[in-house]
Amino acid sequence: MHALRYAVGTDPGLRREANEDSVYFSERLFAVADGMGGHAFGEVASNIAVAVLADLDVDADDPHTELAAATREIAIRLTDLAEENFDMRGMGTTLTALLWEGERFAVCHIGDSRCYLVRDGELAQVTRDHTMVQALVDDGRMPPEQAAEHPSRSMLMRALQAGSDHDADLFHQDAHEGDRYLICSDGLSDVVPPEEIRRLLTSTPDGDDTVRALIDAANAAGGPDNITCLVIDVIPAANPSWLPAWLRR
Repeated sequence: MHALRYAVGTDPGLRREANEDSVYFSERLFAVADGMGGHAFGEVASNIAVAVLADLDVDADDPHTELAAATREIAIRLTDLAEENFDMRGMGTTLTALLWEGERFAVCHIGDSRCYLVRDGELAQVTRDHTMVQALVDDGRMPPEQAAEHPSRSMLMRALQAGSDHDADLFHQDAHEGDRYLICSDGLSDVVPPEEIRRLLTSTPDGDDTVRALIDAANAAGGPDNITCLVIDVIPAANPSWLPAWLRR
């Protein structure tokens, strides 16, 4: 059995007056939601997402069933609000959530917030963006390098929205001792290259310092959007002070 250590931070960035990101964390459940809709409706949507997750039964026999039910509940609440207020029709949110099961995570993902994994010093993207440019990459019609710079790279094809019936991706992610996970909104991933994210995630074992460094990097790149980072370290339950070799460097 492994244990977790985590750190979290959120920042409005340099160009937004409000922060429409919401973050949820507990001993076992971790999530980032990036709201959209303008006029503060994005903040309402992401807040609804984390409020629903706060009521999740983390001890359920089938965590994916619980997570799927949560995403449906979020969509229902958004639809109900949009029916009451015409201006809220475009309101929605991304959601990337990890539910800890002791040796692995149950992952729930929709939108373009991301989960990254650093294992043995190497960075991998755990989730797949539900964007137009990612679909073009998957179809072989656009190289990843071009997609990373495309002006429409944040155009979503799937999200939790009023009137939407899009399903989230649900899968398991096996965890190893020494793994470091990052859940972030696109305010980080849109402006900080993967190699720089990898460097910052491996530069210090201190999660709080890592979160601050990631947010600082996004703001140094212009801070065009809200920035939320949640860093999770997988450690042995019997020895929380243990660190993998790549973190001791």
